[in-house]
Amino acid sequence: MDLFAILLILCASFFQGTFGLGMKHIAPLKWENWWLVHATTAMIILPMGWALLVESNTFSIIGEVDQSVIFMAMLFGFLWGIGGILFGVSVEYTGVSITYGIVMGLAASMGSLVPLFQMETLPENMPLVLSGVGLLLVGVSITAVAGVKRDKAQNNVLDAEQDFEEDGDVLVAKPAVAVQPKKSIKTGVLIAVTSGVLSALLNVGFTNALPVADNAVKNYGTNPTDASLVAWVVVLIGAYLMNFGFAMFKLVQNNSWGGFKVQGSSKAYLWSILAGVFWFGALGIYGQGAALMGDLGPVLGWPMMLGISLIISNVWGYRSGEWKGASSSFKILLGGLVVLIFAICLLGYANA
Repeated sequence: MDLFAILLILCASFFQGTFGLGMKHIAPLKWENWWLVHATTAMIILPMGWALLVESNTFSIIGEVDQSVIFMAMLFGFLWGIGGILFGVSVEYTGVSITYGIVMGLAASMGSLVPLFQMETLPENMPLVLSGVGLLLVGVSITAVAGVKRDKAQNNVLDAEQDFEEDGDVLVAKPAVAVQPKKSIKTGVLIAVTSGVLSALLNVGFTNALPVADNAVKNYGTNPTDASLVAWVVVLIGAYLMNFGFAMFKLVQNNSWGGFKVQGSSKAYLWSILAGVFWFGALGIYGQGAALMGDLGPVLGWPMMLGISLIISNVWGYRSGEWKGASSSFKILLGGLVVLIFAICLLGYANA
């Protein structure tokens, strides 16, 4: 396997494991204001700008491909868009670590298997592939359990701290006050699972858009790694339609048009743009690495990228204090990550 392809996948993994940090810096903007800027940056400006930079005939190439291919690639992108929105919602419920663990585990397994089954000839080592997928799902389950236990442990600590207060040298019960209930971790896990299933469709859409890249290489002499960027344009147009439509719906529903001018929002806008740069940076670089891997690129490169990004995302989650006061739960999370990483390595080995 091309060493440069591996380096590209590693680089993509860093971007993929980091972009979610931006979702923790939405305030003082409303979600829809932040997300519209983020989605436009990640799914329109960067993909089209990068593709046009390396291949000025991008839109001519796309226009020459059979419309059914374009439609299916955009459809998978649109369906992924639903999962992308749910990802952002899940981060608010469960935090970066748990959301990444569940979403990336499911997205890696399904995003690898669907393109595999779309191949004309299935590999002989299918039992090994299925074993890897089964282990991925086990790892996802362990990660979810860690999240539930973490939430319970942190709630118990908060309850213990709030039950009493000092009155001179004596501890007395605090007066009862109305508190805002915390968001349910179980709801967050359910949202993350749904997001993980739909998130797999982004790689499926990329696989279905490969005829666009083939047209660029064969008829326009485009470098194969650059041609992958042209394919992403098609998929992400579909993804943007979903994200733009939902953000506009929320703008109308909440009448938050004036939210774009909130005082002190420059930092939130910066995070929105940076998250967009990191998000498409991951996809664009992954596509180039997958192109260097040959026919099995989408099958092998996808789980490799998501597996490594799991480690990176959990480093960020730990550093941000998400697991403070829940050391035993964090150990469970580490166990789940070990299973996930082993499963992804097994899946990659099976598809090598």
